[in-house]
Amino acid sequence: MIVFDASTVVSAALKADSIPERALLRAEEIDVFALSTAVDTEIAEVLNRPKFAGATPARRRNRFLRMLRDAAIWFEPAVTVTDCRDPKDDKYLELALAAGAETIVSSDDDLLVLHPWRGVRNPATGRLFGFARQIANSVAGKR
Repeated sequence: MIVFDASTVVSAALKADSIPERALLRAEEIDVFALSTAVDTEIAEVLNRPKFAGATPARRRNRFLRMLRDAAIWFEPAVTVTDCRDPKDDKYLELALAAGAETIVSSDDDLLVLHPWRGVRNPATGRLFGFARQIANSVAGKR
């Protein structure tokens, strides 16, 4: 189970073939996205802010939203978390906890500073590729 935050999804949508986009697409191949209403709402709102909406076509932004929504297992966290120095980011921690996620992918310093958080890895997006290779190798070894 893996959680992506809004900063990573927006970065993926803004620039084709960027590290965030490749990380998101690779994670879709080898892992399962966790999503909650609160996280989905924030990602959609951030993607549709005027500064981002003007920088990338609606079709591309919507493609990332659809990919996440269609591939995700949805959770509604029952436990409130207040561990993040930015309270708006606690929703990602709550989702990771509810989903039993192994990784939160973010470029947000308020989340990155918590690495690791309660056993959940919190790599910067660029480091996700190392984790993706480890996961892919472990999956291949189980076959």
